[in-house]
Amino acid sequence: MKEWQGKLGEKKYIVRELTLEHMDSILRLQHIVLRAMENDNFLSPLTVGEYEDSIVRNLMIGAFVDNELIAFRALAVPPVDEQHLGYDIGLSHEQLEKVVYQEITNVHPQFRGFGLQKKLGAIIMELLDASPYTHVCATVAPFNIASLKDKLSQGMVIGALKKKYGGMLRYVFYKKIHVARNNGVKFIEIPMDAIEQQQQLIADGWIGTAILQKENTWYVTYEEKGTYI
Repeated sequence: MKEWQGKLGEKKYIVRELTLEHMDSILRLQHIVLRAMENDNFLSPLTVGEYEDSIVRNLMIGAFVDNELIAFRALAVPPVDEQHLGYDIGLSHEQLEKVVYQEITNVHPQFRGFGLQKKLGAIIMELLDASPYTHVCATVAPFNIASLKDKLSQGMVIGALKKKYGGMLRYVFYKKIHVARNNGVKFIEIPMDAIEQQQQLIADGWIGTAILQKENTWYVTYEEKGTYI
């Protein structure tokens, strides 16, 4: 089994693919992360069945310090139904079978601040580069700045802004695997709380490609999508 190694300060960590034997550790870490969150709307916890599906498909990795699970990142192959994120970004029904989701990332509160979420994201993208999938999708709540930066750092872009998961507002991110994206010519910065204005831009064919803070206001940078889908 392939492993990746690194350091978090003075502590060494090892990243490896997770197995069903890690389920208790996964659920325990998810519980710790949920208790520590200031806004529980930022995270939609997964069920045992959803974790089992990610593990069986070899789409889940975890970071260990002293043999303790301190972070994990999961992908999922979603069912093809009317809620599929591929529809939100304009994919056809025939394309949906080759779409994978970045499902969830949990990092133990004691190990935040080391960029571990980004490190796990890089490993996940490395695994996807060798996969048969054509698109990776994810959802992030507005103002969940850490997760927004994480997705953008992986080259993902915003392709939709709509209510998901029982009415919670989410950005829908996606990346076309194996294909480089050309930067657009026209750019515009929109306040993150200007929801309808962003939705109209997306409807007009723009994609979100960056976020930035000016004084106390967060903005999303949009550019013309062109042929990128």
